[in-house]
Amino acid sequence: MHRRCLKTSTLFTILIAILLHSLCIYDNSLAFIKPANPGYVRVIKVHDGDTVTIVLNSRKEKVRLIGIDAPEIKQRPWGTKARKHLEKMLTASNRKVTLEFDVERRDKHGRPLCYIFTPDRKMLNIQMVKDGYAVLLTLPPNIKYVDELRIAQNEARQHRRGIWGSSGLKETPSEFRKKHPRNN
Repeated sequence: MHRRCLKTSTLFTILIAILLHSLCIYDNSLAFIKPANPGYVRVIKVHDGDTVTIVLNSRKEKVRLIGIDAPEIKQRPWGTKARKHLEKMLTASNRKVTLEFDVERRDKHGRPLCYIFTPDRKMLNIQMVKDGYAVLLTLPPNIKYVDELRIAQNEARQHRRGIWGSSGLKETPSEFRKKHPRNN
């Protein structure tokens, strides 16, 4: 009985050590994402309705907004409208934002995945969906604000805002990408 207890506690200790080690490696590999002075970062470019470039610690970083999928630029006119809407909201905040991460911090392209907030704490991810310029995109484990995003999308659909209006999108951004794959 004593030997069994010893094996179980040893196994438990090893598992805890592995978990802590993994967390340390994971956190250290992303240390440059955290502002030296926690607070605001500056957005220097809006690529489309769900991707921006920020400057953090004198380094440019392309950031993907979590939980949303905006029309592709080639999905005219909605791709351009989504980009301009995000640009307008960022201009109103003097291009200063704070970033919040969820469970997975980077996408398959290496971009940081963030919820982006203006100085008045308005989350741009939710606002893009609520205003009808993006659709909900749920990719677990990054689901911290999925309920809020779902409510925003339902509101946009109900009020026929943006892409949900009579002359809205003919296909979702993901359907468009399947039909028009990029040749990287």
